[in-house]
Amino acid sequence: MKQILVFVLFASLFCWMMFSPIYKHVLVMREAMLQKEVDYLLEIGASASRGYIDEPMLRQARERLEQVGLRTESVLFTVSSTNGQPADNPSMPLLRGTGLRLTASYPYEGMFRIDSLIGIDVPGEEQLIVVTGLKMSEFVP
Repeated sequence: MKQILVFVLFASLFCWMMFSPIYKHVLVMREAMLQKEVDYLLEIGASASRGYIDEPMLRQARERLEQVGLRTESVLFTVSSTNGQPADNPSMPLLRGTGLRLTASYPYEGMFRIDSLIGIDVPGEEQLIVVTGLKMSEFVP
C-alpha cells in the first residue's frame, strides 16, 4: 500500500514539474504580446501626426491580439495623459511634451489552478495581467 501511495505522489509531482513550465510560458507570451501592443500603440499615438489613441486604434489592437489567441472582450485598455487632458480625442490631440499613458489588462483565466493543488498561493479570479507604457507626445499643431 505504501508503494502505491508513493507512486501516486511521485507521479503527480512529476506531472506537475513537467507541465508547469508550459503554462508559465503561456503567461509570459500573453504578457509580452500585451506589452508589444501597448508599445506599438504608444509609438503610433504619440507620433507627430497624431497625439492621441482613439477607439478605432484600440479595436485594431484587439483584433491583432485575437490573432495570437486572446479573447477580445477580455482585453481592457485605459488611455490617459499626464496633465489630465483626454488622450483619446482626435479633435484635441496632446501637445508635444505631454505624456500619453496606455495600460492594457487581461485576466489570468485560472492558469494557476494546478499550483493550488500543491499549496502555492494563486492569483484570484479578479486579478489581471497588467502592462503599461508612457510616451511623450510629439504632436505640434
